[in-house]
Amino acid sequence: MRPMPVSSGLGDNLRLLTPPAFAMLDPALLRQQPAELAARLKQSRGYELDVAELLMLENERKQIQIRTQELQNLRNTKSKQIGMLKAKGEDVSAIMAEVAAFGDELKRRESDLAAVLTKIETIASGLPNLPHASAPLGADEHDNVEQHRWGTPRSFDFDVKDHVELGARRGWLDGETAAKLSGARFTVLRGQLARLHRALAQFMLDLHTNEHGYEETNVPLLVNADSMRGTGQLPKFEEDLFRIYDEEWQTYVDVESGEEVSMPSGNIDPEPSYYLIPTSEVPLTNIVRDEIVEADRLPLRMTAHSMCFRAEKPISPLHSSMRRYGRPSFSNTTSAQRVMRACSSSLSSGLAIETSSTFSN
Repeated sequence: MRPMPVSSGLGDNLRLLTPPAFAMLDPALLRQQPAELAARLKQSRGYELDVAELLMLENERKQIQIRTQELQNLRNTKSKQIGMLKAKGEDVSAIMAEVAAFGDELKRRESDLAAVLTKIETIASGLPNLPHASAPLGADEHDNVEQHRWGTPRSFDFDVKDHVELGARRGWLDGETAAKLSGARFTVLRGQLARLHRALAQFMLDLHTNEHGYEETNVPLLVNADSMRGTGQLPKFEEDLFRIYDEEWQTYVDVESGEEVSMPSGNIDPEPSYYLIPTSEVPLTNIVRDEIVEADRLPLRMTAHSMCFRAEKPISPLHSSMRRYGRPSFSNTTSAQRVMRACSSSLSSGLAIETSSTFSN
């Protein structure tokens, strides 16, 4: 069973020792207990971690990093020595030649270290999260354990129609027109249903801001790759994202009119410039990315309503219809809260992010 997720010149090596911002697992666990981590990932997520490759890369990293730091320390020592000799007016040509001799090796070692770290970070960023130890294991939803029940499901003495049938009967939910405009799995809302859609979004925003102390936030629908890494969408779920590529434009002079005309050159960047957000949780969470938030500012509470875009492929004909989640675009209201929480595994404190979403379309 794969639990749904709950809601990225080298210089000083100290920077390189810092774990990547987009690592979702504790780097110490990956480095010190790879076999135990691999066993837990296989049992709980069905994920095969190549421990041998990871250990090989980690050993290579240690060796290169030790030599790189030795060369950096030697360079710094020699640089100070050169400065002292120059101040005394003495000849520094011999020391300069010595520095030049190991300078090329230092550059090569720094480049090798960056390459190894990139490989380790690629493995780390592709790992699924570990479920909590209390989460039961299972093959599918039938193995889920009910934790709490509120109320009693209503029963009816007539055949219940779903929202697609009810919406289509009055022309409020129009899939045919949407298919003409955009394609399969899109909808056009009309009349009272369109009004209800707007009212639900307004209701949730008012609820979060007026009763729960959240700050209403309007966020971009397009974000960069670092933001997608910050919430774990990249690289694991890139196939489920809509990507925007930049294309170069060139300016030509029209021979007849003499006017400048701009046209696409056909040269498209190989890497996406932007991604359409799958939920406003992505920009909300990344508002504090790469920032140190002072404790007296916590908790930070933000809420946003936005369009959401997901390129998920239907897993069945039923899933591809309007009756099941899997539409390319919809809207929801997301609330995000940043709080200070103790991490029992490391006995340290850090920012924890709690999110909730209400789908209104």
